[in-house]
Amino acid sequence: MTSNKGFHFYTFGILRRLYDWVLSWAHKKYSSVALFILAFAESSFFPIPPDILQIALSVSKPKKSFFYALIASFGSVFGGIFGFFIGLKLWDYLKDFFFTYIPGFTPAIFDIIKTKYELYDFWVVFTAGFTPIPYKIITISAGLFGISFLMFIIASTLSRSLRFFIVATLIYFFGPKIKEFIDKYFNLLTIIFIILLIGGFMVIKYFM
Repeated sequence: MTSNKGFHFYTFGILRRLYDWVLSWAHKKYSSVALFILAFAESSFFPIPPDILQIALSVSKPKKSFFYALIASFGSVFGGIFGFFIGLKLWDYLKDFFFTYIPGFTPAIFDIIKTKYELYDFWVVFTAGFTPIPYKIITISAGLFGISFLMFIIASTLSRSLRFFIVATLIYFFGPKIKEFIDKYFNLLTIIFIILLIGGFMVIKYFM
């Protein structure tokens, strides 16, 4: 019994503190800059999605929800361009680092994505931009495999903006209720998020 409680507090307590810390950025001077940087980094190398900070900021200030969605969209698209550049020009120098330290990066996954690009290039990028599929894998592989840059920008802009603005719309109209829901079911939502993240890798491997 004790070990179960210990596991509970160790697993969810840290995440709860992280959520509260992220929420505190809503009251800091450079919160919008932090959101842009997080969205930029997540699209090319960083493992934590910007949705966490976007939701935290928007819940704290619902009237600025669409502004935060715009910031996240710009940051994510520009970060995707940087990821594209990594794949296009820097992959030979950085691939060992990504395969060793960045979750989800494996030669096998890249082989699978290459075959999918040959059939569904636009939809691969769009699906990854909108769903829990790790977007950074798609941005880097798009540059590596020579996907049309214009098509990549269009698919990225549409999918990432749609994702962030749906969140903004929900929070704008239901902000306080959403905050209450997150606070009440935080542990359950954390489990669901982890399942979706793992599912994203499975989609790449077996279905895309």
